Amino acid sequence: MSGYEEEVLGKVYDHVLMRRLLKYTRPYTKQIVVAILALLLVAGLQLIQPRLTQIGIDEYISTGDIGGLKWIIALYAMILLTNFFVHLGRQYLMEWIGQQIMFSLRRDIFGTLQHLPLSFYNRTPVGRLITRVTTDVQSLNELFTSGLVAIFSDIIILVGIIILMLSMNWQLALAAMVVLPILFVATFIFKRKVRDVFRMIRTRIARINSYMQENISGMAVVQIFNREQKNFEQFDKLNASHLDAFLKTIFYFAVFFPLVSFIGALSTAIIIWYGGGQIIADELTFGGLVAFLQYSTMFFRPISDLSEKLNILQAAMAASERVFSLLDEKPEEDSGSLILPPDYRCRGEITFENVWFAYQDENWILKDISLEINAGEKVAIVGATGAGKSTIINLIARFYTIQKGRITLDGRNIKDYELQSLRRQIGIVLQDVFLFAGTIADNISLGNPEISREKIVEAARYVNALDFIEKLPDGFDTEVKERGATLSVGQKQLLSFARALAFNPSILILDEATSSIDTESEILIQKAMEKLIENRTSIIIAHRLSTIQNADKIVVLHKGEIREIGSHSELLRLNGLYARLYELQFIGQEVRTG
Repeated sequence: MSGYEEEVLGKVYDHVLMRRLLKYTRPYTKQIVVAILALLLVAGLQLIQPRLTQIGIDEYISTGDIGGLKWIIALYAMILLTNFFVHLGRQYLMEWIGQQIMFSLRRDIFGTLQHLPLSFYNRTPVGRLITRVTTDVQSLNELFTSGLVAIFSDIIILVGIIILMLSMNWQLALAAMVVLPILFVATFIFKRKVRDVFRMIRTRIARINSYMQENISGMAVVQIFNREQKNFEQFDKLNASHLDAFLKTIFYFAVFFPLVSFIGALSTAIIIWYGGGQIIADELTFGGLVAFLQYSTMFFRPISDLSEKLNILQAAMAASERVFSLLDEKPEEDSGSLILPPDYRCRGEITFENVWFAYQDENWILKDISLEINAGEKVAIVGATGAGKSTIINLIARFYTIQKGRITLDGRNIKDYELQSLRRQIGIVLQDVFLFAGTIADNISLGNPEISREKIVEAARYVNALDFIEKLPDGFDTEVKERGATLSVGQKQLLSFARALAFNPSILILDEATSSIDTESEILIQKAMEKLIENRTSIIIAHRLSTIQNADKIVVLHKGEIREIGSHSELLRLNGLYARLYELQFIGQEVRTG
């Protein structure tokens, strides 16, 4: 999916997309049949009304038959009442169907998003995905509730009116339709102009969504660097651009609909002029003229509506193209067939064999990496920013697929494992902790029913998070605000640590997990880690070398290559990259070689 896909609006009608959309209507076939029958009944009742007017005037008013006129009035009132209730029922039914379809589409979109690879999210702004679920799905709802059905209804009424007018008086009917070429030209121009403006509107609302998401997510950075006014001005430009596009649609609608009314009035004048002459020549009754005038009014209303409905159809086609483009995205590759039981714990032996990896093309992030991590071993990975440390973590969890070489877990290629089975063995604590809406307990267990309350409390106790949790207003049942806004960075990090422990993984990965924690919290975590690493393979990525001095093995990465491997003391004696990193961090302190 392109980041600029909103620039293309799409066709007015695409039968392939429509066929896919109609699949969502299959569960509601009976309801749709009832709605169509109601539609036909409403159209029929509307077409009868001018004929009743003609009968009332010609047969009862002109003859002074008050009794017959009362009967016509009663029948007319009955038709209006029936039309009201049938139209009400049909409208409710179509809205209900539209909401059900929206529910299914949003569910499918969200379900698809859960299984897309991280590379997709790296290239797709979140604001555009929100637009898919909101604006685009709403466009499809309009298609089903007031688009397709209304177009079908308008066409039936137009055809019915033409047939009735021609059957009543074909000369007058043709005279009334003299203005149609003008109307068709005006409609064509209007449709083309509005189509271009709607494209601009959709493009600009997507930009607003993307900018809003980015700005709100980075509000702390915005405020600390005093970017409020600058960001406001940028948003003001985007908002003004959207306003300008919308004002253009208002202009085109303001011109088109009065023009349709004028053409309708012109047609009425022609009917009165030509029909009046026929009345004088005794070729048309007065009731017939009134009926023609009513049919003329009815004729121009659906033509006016059709232009608007065609825009709804076109917008829905564009929206469906984007929605299905998202639904057609390839899910995260899971070719593994090795399914492990939920309670299975692997040994945790990890091997990199000549691994090469690039996020794009051949811009290699990792180059010919070969590394053995023994079961139960505590391994630290250090290096400058951009050396490839976090990439190693992404590859172990199979967030990305390597281009060359292989990675094994307990002697088996990680590609052989089913993704869920593989990731069940891995617990990750990241530097940027993400907390979800819900309670403290929910954020530790992530809603896993297999993790009991006792396990949640025990995990919190292990990582020394119990003290601060018990001081919260509702303890473990305290509601977490958006992304944990009311918690300190250290507290959120402790919760992330407890979350990883609660799932009891065979492999524990700490990616800069203590970089944002104060010294006191770090000491608490260091004590907890002594328990955590027992019988568990641990991989620690850290800039703070004080946290990894007791690691069994330290791997030094530089520009995607392994330059040094050894213990803390061995690497200091080597006096290479690690020694220089250590000296930079502890300059002014006595360097202990162990």
